[in-house]
Amino acid sequence: MKIDRIEIRNFRRLENVSAAIEDRETVFVGPNNSGKTSATAIFRCFLGQRKFRIYDFSVARIPEFDDFGVTGEADALPSIELDIWFKVDPNSIEFGRAFTLLPNLSDNFERLGVRLRYATPNPAKLREAYLTAYPQAGEEAPEKTLSAFLSDDRELNRHFEITYASLEATEAGVTAATLDKDEGRNLLQSLVRIDFVGAQRNIDDDEENRSNRLSRAFAGFYQKNLERPEVAEDAHRVINENNRQLTDHYAKQFAGIMGVIKGIGVPSVNDRELRIVSTLNPETALSGNTDLLYVDVYRGHELPELYNGLGFKNLIYMAIQAKHYHSQWVRTSQNRPLCQIIFIEEPEVHLHAQVQQTFITNIWDVIQQSAEAEEAGDWIPQLIVTTHSSHILDATEFGKVRYFRRCHLNGEAPDPARILNATQVHSLRDFQPTAVEIADQPVTPEEALAFLKRYLRLTHCDLFFADAAVLVEGSVEKLLMPTMIDKAANRLRASYLTVLEIGGAYAHRFDELLSFLCIPYLIVTDLDSVDPTGRHPACRADTPGALTSNASLKHLLEVNSVDELMCITPDQKHSAERGRYITFQQDITVTDGGATMNMRPRTLEEAFAYQNFARLRDGTLSLNITIPEGLGEAYNSIYEHIKSSSFKKTDFAMDVLASEANWQVPAYIAEGLAWLENRLYPPVPAEQP
Repeated sequence: MKIDRIEIRNFRRLENVSAAIEDRETVFVGPNNSGKTSATAIFRCFLGQRKFRIYDFSVARIPEFDDFGVTGEADALPSIELDIWFKVDPNSIEFGRAFTLLPNLSDNFERLGVRLRYATPNPAKLREAYLTAYPQAGEEAPEKTLSAFLSDDRELNRHFEITYASLEATEAGVTAATLDKDEGRNLLQSLVRIDFVGAQRNIDDDEENRSNRLSRAFAGFYQKNLERPEVAEDAHRVINENNRQLTDHYAKQFAGIMGVIKGIGVPSVNDRELRIVSTLNPETALSGNTDLLYVDVYRGHELPELYNGLGFKNLIYMAIQAKHYHSQWVRTSQNRPLCQIIFIEEPEVHLHAQVQQTFITNIWDVIQQSAEAEEAGDWIPQLIVTTHSSHILDATEFGKVRYFRRCHLNGEAPDPARILNATQVHSLRDFQPTAVEIADQPVTPEEALAFLKRYLRLTHCDLFFADAAVLVEGSVEKLLMPTMIDKAANRLRASYLTVLEIGGAYAHRFDELLSFLCIPYLIVTDLDSVDPTGRHPACRADTPGALTSNASLKHLLEVNSVDELMCITPDQKHSAERGRYITFQQDITVTDGGATMNMRPRTLEEAFAYQNFARLRDGTLSLNITIPEGLGEAYNSIYEHIKSSSFKKTDFAMDVLASEANWQVPAYIAEGLAWLENRLYPPVPAEQP
């Protein structure tokens, strides 16, 4: 039996989300404050020790509480809900137990569900208590809002409770059958065990703070192992022998002081004698009485725990916890839960890149060894890993990723100036590109998906943690982009941008994926002008009838000629539906002395040269050629030099970065960056008088 899907409503940012859960590992990714931690916290609230607070309700629900406090009118007050859907093999042994646990179901045996709901059973009683504490004077609202009243956790927990229902998915929708509270609690405990390896693991280098030392993790693991009779028997035999020897040792060492105490009449002659004995027991033998050492077996040299790195400790700690939780699950002798989920939050802490890449594999090795040791090979948990690590994501199968995206609240107008208070979850297993034809060559959905998986795994898993993406032609754009952002759109420096170097031939392949993820993105690409005759060799961009060989421009803008591209307006470059802006070279008016000429660049390097022609002329920037006097000759000379095989693009970029000249960002790039800046930092509307 496995958990198949979770659905969350009205919990923090998770106003209404659904996430499929994989049979083995599922990886939650997304930018900061996108709801990943909330997706684990709701399990802590419903199934762990954490209590709900009023702040756990979605921000959109708080006004409903406050309105009810004033008017007393509401069909029902907001509730927090967690639906857990299971899939069961009807031919498995566990099916009988599952069916017994959920007797209200009809014939949909493959998908069983449980709903946990945190709500008030008596809104009227809640309002009565509220108005008693803060009476309402006539038409005026009480001194405190109902939500403020419920910010006292005692009041919230007095009036709210967790209820349970079994769920059945039918063609007409989901049917819920309410369960008795005790019955529901027992049902849930019989179906699933939830364990957490939290993000705050408290592993540190402080020698004085034993509570944060790794030895405590071993102590906890050992104590749980004592529940096994064979382990406990062996441990007691060893400890009892040590207690006998320590008691004899204490008798010798404390003989003098005991004689002094006896000489002063304590205890009296009618009392028993005092004796100090050793009372070590296996449960406390490790806790506070042992040290974890790192030993060089060849030299016999030992180092205390604090002398090893935090990453090493963190990895060991997570391995111990994973094995411990799995062992506890499979060793449950009575009414063992049918499935287990282990949440591992931010495992990348203190781990270097290579260890992050192999982390999930290593944890599975630990669990597999645990299963073999316990002779429970069929009892394998599900892992849910929340991470900000592109290295962990790099080693994760594409379809196992769940992308958490910040969005507007349900029903809220998509105003860019509003704070994004809600979350949507996108399963990459659901992403499927469409078939397209590029340069007269058909590209199947399978080929497009394979390309994206391969490219992201090789280079840009950090895309899933970005606020926006910038797709560029090549290394020059990527090298210069940070400086160009500083010059043209410096507010973007506070954003998390991913710059993808994908060339003009591949930008369109990312179009559907970025649209699916709802990540705003800017495409900075080249005109790539070619001669309209013959085999279409490269030509100067102002050549009459010139075409573009740029596959992305042709596919996304549906044009073929340079002249058509020059007529594209900014509105046409922008796709509001996809959150995309595409920009490419435009005519640049160059003035030199008394002469003026329009120059049309074909590439970034040309655009940079024409935009900064005065700097080339006065020598503060250089292309390593002599610029001819006439503008026409200079135009052609620059074009031919940049097109030639002797022109080193990366060297050019490094020279620009090293220059102290106050150069200008090419206009088409400044235009695109301005769009992206306004998209991420929209102007705040003026207050109405």
